[in-house]
Amino acid sequence: MNEPLAERLRPKTLEDYLSQSHLVGPKGALRQQIKSGTIPSLILWGPPGVGKTTLANIIANETDRPFYTLSAINSGVKDVREVIEKAKKSDGLFTTQNPILFIDEIHRFSKSQQDSLLAAVEKGWVTLIGATTENPSFEVISALLSRCQVYILKAFEREDLTALLHRAMKEDKTISTKSVKLKETEALLRLSGGDARKLLNIFELLVNASPANTEITNELVLGKVQQNTVLYDKTGEQHYDIISAFIKSIRGSDPNAAVYWLARMIEGGEDVKFIARRLLILASEDIGNANPTALVIANNTFQAVTTIGYPEARIVLSQCTTYLATSSKSNAAYMAINEAQSLVKKTGNLSVPLSIRNAPTKLMKDIGYGKDYKYAHSYENNFAPAEFLPDEIANTKLYDPGNNQRENAQREFLRKRWQKKYNY
Repeated sequence: MNEPLAERLRPKTLEDYLSQSHLVGPKGALRQQIKSGTIPSLILWGPPGVGKTTLANIIANETDRPFYTLSAINSGVKDVREVIEKAKKSDGLFTTQNPILFIDEIHRFSKSQQDSLLAAVEKGWVTLIGATTENPSFEVISALLSRCQVYILKAFEREDLTALLHRAMKEDKTISTKSVKLKETEALLRLSGGDARKLLNIFELLVNASPANTEITNELVLGKVQQNTVLYDKTGEQHYDIISAFIKSIRGSDPNAAVYWLARMIEGGEDVKFIARRLLILASEDIGNANPTALVIANNTFQAVTTIGYPEARIVLSQCTTYLATSSKSNAAYMAINEAQSLVKKTGNLSVPLSIRNAPTKLMKDIGYGKDYKYAHSYENNFAPAEFLPDEIANTKLYDPGNNQRENAQREFLRKRWQKKYNY
């Protein structure tokens, strides 16, 4: 069988595994678990071609466990149940550890398919390893996600990809006989889009089409390898780069650039819900109280495009994109919750002031719950000065309105009520 180069070079051990040092390096959390043999069910999340499948295989090899694999593209609930039954029967035959069930592209599983995994994971019949290129927070059901650890795999660095090419020239029996010389790598790296599997496939195609001792240059690569003319690859590195350009263009108030990047995603067939979800986040993170209507429009956009789909969804997405790009901007609400969470982590579990505690029973009232609480609506302008933060962090200002028409009005509102306390 003519195995592709990427398969021939697939690492078998952690020592041969390139990149992801934050996970499997000497101090990587996952490496420690692999070495101890205590592997939890986990989700490997990262771009295509960064070694998710390879890592799953290495985990099985290093822990000496039976390994079962399914692809979410062509497997149904019946297939899942059959594999789980096989895994249950094999448990204990090869090892005292439970078998590993690897599911590639787990984000493509429907809710019912993911539900069918719950009992097996919960009861320990299998250790689930799921691989996904999509954010598992959105694509994996919460019940299954809560039973798994999520590990993020990073895109390969240029140095890693170059090292992979040199490994192919040195270690692969077929490639090494060609004695090619790698003079330039820019075109190879660009055409691969950071996908190691794609890089090796292109390199093998190039080497096989060239005589021995060929010098690999950018010109040679571009001349011999058909360039990919697709504007947008929703499964590759561009998926991340273009959504970043899209968001930054809106944040930078440039509707022209924003709608261009939107068109790139639409022409590439990007999921409308993915685009609308990012607009919804941006409406709060980058616009917030400078224009509260932005969140309403973004939410309505999400509902609309989910209902109608392509091609009409492009019009709704364009309307929302240009509206958000031309809106006043503020990240004050975003910064406020960041500051508040940071403060919570530093100060711990502080007690709620007695005056604003709920007092549903007589005992609670007797020990001071709700005592001296001032009901704001009983006072002029529906306001009565009080302390709502724990004593240890009293007078801490976390929300600082931005400098725009709406938030300047908020600042004036707060200044009239809290000038002495919070210095607005």
